[in-house]
Amino acid sequence: MTKVGLIRCEKNETRCPLTNCFKTMLETTEGFAGYDACTPVGVFTCRCPGDNVADMAKILKSKGAQAIHLCTCTFASKTEEGWDKTKGGFCPNIEKIAADISRASGLPCILGTAHLPKDYSPVTFE
Repeated sequence: MTKVGLIRCEKNETRCPLTNCFKTMLETTEGFAGYDACTPVGVFTCRCPGDNVADMAKILKSKGAQAIHLCTCTFASKTEEGWDKTKGGFCPNIEKIAADISRASGLPCILGTAHLPKDYSPVTFE
């Protein structure tokens, strides 16, 4: 069973309780489809401009995380047709943040949880 940490964006923390992120994690669907089984080890909220993500990643690793996922809303937007990556999400620096997380923790950092955009395959930073 893969132990997964989640990092969400502060811009969505009062609107989304991560219900579908946890559901897809436990069902190993969407952004978690590459795992046989998953269990959450912790959740953090990234605060702009993301200077604290290295510390969060190290803490998640110390709690047993084997991978860290960044929520889909960080890089994609909800539209009437579904989630879309073309206009981006809440974070304009998501790729730098993902790379910082992986570098600091030595763990893979994956972009995507629930609500993946059509034809999107999760991107992993290692």
